[in-house]
Amino acid sequence: MKAIILSGGKGTRLRPLTYSGAKQLVPVANKPILFYCIENIVQVGIKEIGMIIAPETGQEIRDAVGDGSRWGVTIDYIVQDVPGGLAHAIRTARGFLSDSPFVMYLGDNLIGTGIERFLDEFNRSKPEALILLKEVENPKQFGVADVSGNGKVLRLIEKPEVPPSNLALVGIYIFSPKIHDAIDLIKPSGRGELEITDAIQELINMRCNVESFVLDMWWLDTGKKDDLLTANAIVLDEWLKGNISGTVDTASKILGRVSVGRNSVIRGSTIRGPVVIGENTVIENSFIGPHTSIGDNVRIIKSSVEHSVIMNESELRDIERLEESLVGRRVRIVENRKTHKALRLMLGDDSAVEV
Repeated sequence: MKAIILSGGKGTRLRPLTYSGAKQLVPVANKPILFYCIENIVQVGIKEIGMIIAPETGQEIRDAVGDGSRWGVTIDYIVQDVPGGLAHAIRTARGFLSDSPFVMYLGDNLIGTGIERFLDEFNRSKPEALILLKEVENPKQFGVADVSGNGKVLRLIEKPEVPPSNLALVGIYIFSPKIHDAIDLIKPSGRGELEITDAIQELINMRCNVESFVLDMWWLDTGKKDDLLTANAIVLDEWLKGNISGTVDTASKILGRVSVGRNSVIRGSTIRGPVVIGENTVIENSFIGPHTSIGDNVRIIKSSVEHSVIMNESELRDIERLEESLVGRRVRIVENRKTHKALRLMLGDDSAVEV
């Protein structure tokens, strides 16, 4: 068994953050989303991973992930020259995959469990494809599966006007080598891409066994700001373990589960968990509220922050209250109204500001 992780794409829904970085490396609880995907694959014993990367952000992915040795696996990088769809990504990885069955994992997906049961079901029933599904409230916005009572997939429909079910495709699949034959038979969709839904439907048309597995834990597509903040809150709630490696002075209060990284300093502040704070960060005369992740080399002075993600090397100073915010790398936010009541902003494309 091998695995491929799709780490390309332009990340348009997370702009402006993704103008300068890969969306799969945006942190949730101070760990890149992509690392959660890798860990889920490693935990089921898969040792060979193909990382599908785009020319624009591929080097950043390589630099962050490396050769896989930190997880005890080998990672091969496979460049998808054009964003030609998920089935096109499989075709691009054909040389790496050879005749092996494989897991395909979208690198910006987070699920609240490992994939052990998913893989066990594939090994037990031996279908040509096993797709992970999740019940959703708004199936019109997703690829949706029509399944029989025993979980057999009858058809797939992309963003249907009249959904046959509320079971959405999560973005984690297991395929036999038969999927390559199906991809060879499909044509580009109306948007010019080779769609994985069309390839799976072709398997069904070929009378291959396509089965489903319904996820009974949470699933979050982290492609939008609000979804990413929700993911951050859930991961902090469920997985954070308190650990103080930095320095906290006697004038500060630590309440609940809080993790403070090495060489970070907390002075005269209240930190109410769950909160994770990275390394070499200074928090001074501030309040950091629940469900907040603060990266490395950050400075927060005389400010209040709640339910937010603050990425590396940013600075907040004299900010009365910041909440439900996603702040990128090397961002500086300062209060500037003591003598002049106007706002002074420098914002890139696709920014959003509420004042």
